[in-house]
Amino acid sequence: MEKTSQLTNQLEQTLGDVASATPDRIRRAPKVLLHDHLDGGLRPETIIELAQEIGYENLPETDPARLAVWFRDAANSPAKEGGAGLVRYLETFSHTCAVMQTRNALYRVAAECAEDLAADGVVYAEIRYAPEQHLEAGLTLEEVVEAVNEGFREGERRAMAAGHRIRVGALLTAMRHAARSQEIAELANRYRDLGVVGFDIAGAEAGFPPTRHLDAFEYLKRENNHFTIHAGEAFGLPSIWQAIQWCGADRLGHGVRLIDDIHVSQDGSVKLGRLASYVRDKRIPLEMCPTSNLQTGAADSYHEHPIGLLRRLHFRVTVNTDNRLLGGTTLSQEFGHLVDAFGYTLDDLLWFTVNAMKSAFIPFDERLAMINDVIKPGYAELKAEWLFRPATAQRPLASDSPAERD
Repeated sequence: MEKTSQLTNQLEQTLGDVASATPDRIRRAPKVLLHDHLDGGLRPETIIELAQEIGYENLPETDPARLAVWFRDAANSPAKEGGAGLVRYLETFSHTCAVMQTRNALYRVAAECAEDLAADGVVYAEIRYAPEQHLEAGLTLEEVVEAVNEGFREGERRAMAAGHRIRVGALLTAMRHAARSQEIAELANRYRDLGVVGFDIAGAEAGFPPTRHLDAFEYLKRENNHFTIHAGEAFGLPSIWQAIQWCGADRLGHGVRLIDDIHVSQDGSVKLGRLASYVRDKRIPLEMCPTSNLQTGAADSYHEHPIGLLRRLHFRVTVNTDNRLLGGTTLSQEFGHLVDAFGYTLDDLLWFTVNAMKSAFIPFDERLAMINDVIKPGYAELKAEWLFRPATAQRPLASDSPAERD
């Protein structure tokens, strides 16, 4: 009886080890990223070098380590200082965009983006940027798109040479406070078979509803093209409702305020409102960015982030970085925070990753192949590592006696 109990305990321990999501395993696991801004993910040393090349003298720091800290602190301002901190948060993009105005700079930033993601285990990524924000040195919209696309291809090649595989698609973003959304939508459509996989609108939500850009969305739908919309991060349920029911968004950027349409009773029972039910029933993907949501005040902590409840309720939740430089984060770190907060295992991370790949803007057969031939085998291999532990590290199940073990 004692040996049976010991055997059961050891088997339970082994099974627990099989799916445990350690930092090393998370990094090596194949991951999918759908919501990441190119101008929010530069390497600090790259910003400094590009600033020196063009004579930009407004950087708050010229040491890479101190500059990285400055960006993180500035991004934390909204949560710490309320609305007053938003000015400092937005200032961060003025610095990164300032050094992304030439073809060489865009090419370099895009290539390094792909390299960095691949080194973190990302196998598929959709990276968004606003071409209209990179015209100050005389580039055309087309030249911006072509420079970024070429940079992504170079980054993919460098990653492959380093033993990593990644595929990167671009999302062209229109700024919701500007009036170029139709022009950017047409640009996205022209380059849809040349590295651009979809369209997005971004910027301040309050006062700039997505319905201001209905012409662009109607155009994209007529062209059978894909688009996501930043909604439900700062403004709440009305922005989510408009993005879905008026504009027809394929995905929701953030969507964290959907939690406002879900009521949890004291006894733990859950009731979904009409909008939340619709989003879940229609399997509309939520591009959630935990660290960014904490920085902007959309969530109070990782443990209290709505992603925990939304995952339990089986919404189509995905995990993303938003702005890697501003958050001082990687996709592996985002998963690590969720593992710490909710006790997730590799099985949970696989669920999030398959959700993301199902929701990508590339053709169905390619998404399916990525899931079946890259993602699932990658997680299975991680879970099978216990079979190949050194003999000295393996514990006998019940006894050192081969006869008794039989």
